Amino acid sequence: MSIDLKQLSARLGLSQTTVSRALNGYSDVSAKTRERVAKMAQELGYQPNLAARRLARGQADAVGIVYPLDAGDLGDPNFLAVVEGMSDRLGAEQMDLLIASARETDELRTYDRLLRGGRVDGVIVARTRVSDPRIDYLIQSGFPFVAYGRVGERMDFSWFDFDNEAGGALAVHELGRRGHRDIAFVHAPPHLNFARQRRSGFLRALREAGLPLREEAMVEASLSRRGGYAAAQRVLALDPRPTAIFVDDNLCGIGVVRALLDAQVAIGRDISVIVYDGVPPDTLLTGQSIAAIEQPTAYEAGRTLAEMLLRVIREPAASPQHLLRRPVFVDGSSIGPAP
Repeated sequence: MSIDLKQLSARLGLSQTTVSRALNGYSDVSAKTRERVAKMAQELGYQPNLAARRLARGQADAVGIVYPLDAGDLGDPNFLAVVEGMSDRLGAEQMDLLIASARETDELRTYDRLLRGGRVDGVIVARTRVSDPRIDYLIQSGFPFVAYGRVGERMDFSWFDFDNEAGGALAVHELGRRGHRDIAFVHAPPHLNFARQRRSGFLRALREAGLPLREEAMVEASLSRRGGYAAAQRVLALDPRPTAIFVDDNLCGIGVVRALLDAQVAIGRDISVIVYDGVPPDTLLTGQSIAAIEQPTAYEAGRTLAEMLLRVIREPAASPQHLLRRPVFVDGSSIGPAP
């Protein structure tokens, strides 16, 4: 049977205020007392009244993330792994992760409701854009946030990102050294910052390698398997047909691979394929090992995002944090010499 704060204080012979401040880690309570209180609380099974604690501290003990309802994230294992990493890190601090859904055109109103309602102590901004009104809104409001991705060249907020330009260039390098000169590019909408960066790296690497650019072989696709499938059909209809395809996101990549298989294309022999972030193993694309530009694990990215946001919440005067990770190439049976 659990005990309340009054009973715990009586057992310790301390005031309820001292015990409460010790449990919440306040520095005006000695380390020895904090340790003694924590040990007794654990032994007696004390569980704090979270609602009362939140009210007293004026905090929600929750972090929010808003994702576009039509983006297909719930079908993306990478996104779910990021959420798992964030949840585990926040859970260690007895904080919750709230996921709110909103259409892209209604996101700002969703952020406004979360902030004005006091439902979260901070937010993580996912899938940043080249010009992002969400970032402007959060900076103007002074609300704690971390962006999962950069916004142009801005450095006035905390962000965690991957070197997407280097990843786009790396894909071209790997295909070029295998003799491919006609490379199609299936890409996400260019208003998304990661798509702009990967496209920039792709084009730069083509120029540096002296490889031709076919405008008609650069196909935009929605962030979905269906979008990737339709884009691959457009690539297959080109004459001459490209010998390789680079896909800049994994949801589209699944659709591209499925379309090639349905068209009875020998992947890795007739057409080589590289997919950014790879194709998840649970997609049942039997016998396929898809070459990928990969980034540090999504789970660790989630933990890192949560850790960064905790610091922004707790140290509001600290300088913005910027963390950039580099991608690597992972070989697979989907890539081979140019036919």
